[in-house]
Amino acid sequence: MSTSLSEPTAPTTASPGAATALLDAYRPATDRLLASPHHTLLGRGTTAEIPHGTSPLTQRVRDALDARRRAGDPAPVVMGSLPFAADAPPSLAIPRSVRWAPPLREDPLIALPVPLPEDRPAWEVREVPAPEHYGAAVAAAVARMRAGEFDKVVLARTLELTSPQEPDLPAMLRRLARRDPGGYTFAVPSGPSRTLVGASPELLVARTGGRLTANPLAGSTPRSADLAEDVRRAVALLESPKDLHEHAVVVAAVREALAPFCTRLDVPERPTLLRTAAMWHLSTTVTGELADPGVCALELASALHPTPAVCGTPTEVARAVIAESEPCDRGPYTGMVGWQNADGDGEWVVTIRCAEAEGRSLRLFAGAGVVAASSPEAETAETAAKFRTFLHAVGAAL
Repeated sequence: MSTSLSEPTAPTTASPGAATALLDAYRPATDRLLASPHHTLLGRGTTAEIPHGTSPLTQRVRDALDARRRAGDPAPVVMGSLPFAADAPPSLAIPRSVRWAPPLREDPLIALPVPLPEDRPAWEVREVPAPEHYGAAVAAAVARMRAGEFDKVVLARTLELTSPQEPDLPAMLRRLARRDPGGYTFAVPSGPSRTLVGASPELLVARTGGRLTANPLAGSTPRSADLAEDVRRAVALLESPKDLHEHAVVVAAVREALAPFCTRLDVPERPTLLRTAAMWHLSTTVTGELADPGVCALELASALHPTPAVCGTPTEVARAVIAESEPCDRGPYTGMVGWQNADGDGEWVVTIRCAEAEGRSLRLFAGAGVVAASSPEAETAETAAKFRTFLHAVGAAL
């Protein structure tokens, strides 16, 4: 069994180009890349996979990491994704080697563009469900909420893209990273011959020693190319009763899930704004001190998943509404993607603004939080805006 080349800490070098070098070195099928505002990781090869089973996932991950340590790897790391459905198999593995670098946003070379090739493929785009059917599902959910059946549900739709040739995933990943270098960019295997690629703005939870950080996002609006209109939209979002209520529901759920693990939990009273290239989001940064230093990042993430930001509330009712309303299985969408080391530190991100690639096809995902004050037109427009992050990376249009 080969010895991992994983590094126990963040990189020893912060030279210009260190982070983009890992981004440029990524290769599909064998590699796993995760870039956050704190680190850039490139895992190469696979030395162990986390099996599907009946024992707790956190225990299976801990056992695999401990086994690698006993085999001589001083700092093993597990990387990969978990699907939306809790009973579906994970796509987690311990790479043969892991290289670390500073965050992409601190690398000056991230500003260099990755132009679309002139001979890029012509994409055939199919919306599933069609916009009118998605709008009808939103309207039906709103009617049920106004009747008091539940409080919120997140409804998703997909774009199925097909081209005459396989997409250039490394180039696609580089464009995603450059569009939002301060976010969470990822590319990991998600199943046989499938790759999950995306750029999420939302940290589910991170653990560093005895400290945790979560950054729930809920309530959003598309950005505008016109500066004055963009500012107007941001201010309107901060004052929107509908979006503030939606955000408060999510923050309350995060507080309830994390409080049992903490001796102290700091939750700001009001949200701030987080911006991406395509969207404004209401954002709250939650921090806390762990009561038990043995609680790992994945255990915290599992306690949070799924938050009302990706499912709804009450959770089980929202899950049932999703199953009734969405024609496609979500797979990895609205699950989590990230990493964890043998000490329990790690970062887990909500799997949004993403696509799953298989052969010549890409399946893009986007969702919107639906509450009693929602309108079908607004939620359909919100999902279309969220698709733009990935459509820009592949050179396609809706």
